[in-house]
Amino acid sequence: MSLSRRRFLQSAVALGAGTAVAVPAAHASDPIVRNGQSHIRLSIAGYSYRDYFAGKLKPAMTLEDYVDLAASMGLDAVEPTAYYFKDTSPEYLAKLKGRCTRLGLDVSGGAVGNNFCKPTPAELKEEIRKVNEWVERYAILGAKTVRIFAGPLANGDAEDKARERCAAAIEEACDHAAKHGIYLALENHGGIVSTAEQMLALIKLVRHDWFGVNWDTGNFHTADPYADLAKIAPYAVTVQIKPEIQPAGQPKGPSDLAKLINILRAASYRGYVALEYEAAEDPRTAIPGHIETLKKLMG
Repeated sequence: MSLSRRRFLQSAVALGAGTAVAVPAAHASDPIVRNGQSHIRLSIAGYSYRDYFAGKLKPAMTLEDYVDLAASMGLDAVEPTAYYFKDTSPEYLAKLKGRCTRLGLDVSGGAVGNNFCKPTPAELKEEIRKVNEWVERYAILGAKTVRIFAGPLANGDAEDKARERCAAAIEEACDHAAKHGIYLALENHGGIVSTAEQMLALIKLVRHDWFGVNWDTGNFHTADPYADLAKIAPYAVTVQIKPEIQPAGQPKGPSDLAKLINILRAASYRGYVALEYEAAEDPRTAIPGHIETLKKLMG
């Protein structure tokens, strides 16, 4: 039985019994080893068009429309989000993959809305099952990564205990993702990973070859988000870049996209950067301009 599996099961038993139990110490995850110079390709996150997928903006968008739009903007890939799949049958997923292939698009990754801070073994098991299920779906699409989340601290829970459970759940899910050749990428998305220090504390608990970070440029609301993003960039296996950023105590403002790309280059990042648009302007009119800016910065 692997270290990750033993650690998860022992943690679950401890939770169920309401007692503390000694678990094997995990070794810190190392930064991603990369060869050659930084090489960045451009993708678009399906979440950028969430109001079109939901029918709040017209005309409503399907995943096929989204793929076609990405191709029309000269992108390299798409990142379809789990929330917008009305059909998850293998037949439909294969058909959508074929559409991407015909248009010369990769599926850079995907995302699943999990919560690995659930406090009970049964709840945590269900969250792992959900991640595993979506890994299998994204594998059919040919995705390279799946974004996952740590989650918020439950009432009455201790952060160090939640972090330990979360790390064990990530390892368990990575065991399954590895069978499909998919990296699980932990997003710096609030909860117990709201700061760079919290992210690093969790990263260093996870020991798995198929684990990395989704480097989301808009999710640190600290005094210096750029400095904090630089701390976790060496662990990135996928990236979501946002046109806006919000340091602590300040209103949201434009991101310094050149600075963000330079941070990635300094970390020798090789992989996809997905634009994730969340600003107020209509995404259909705003996104093309941001895409052109990123293309110029990426060379």
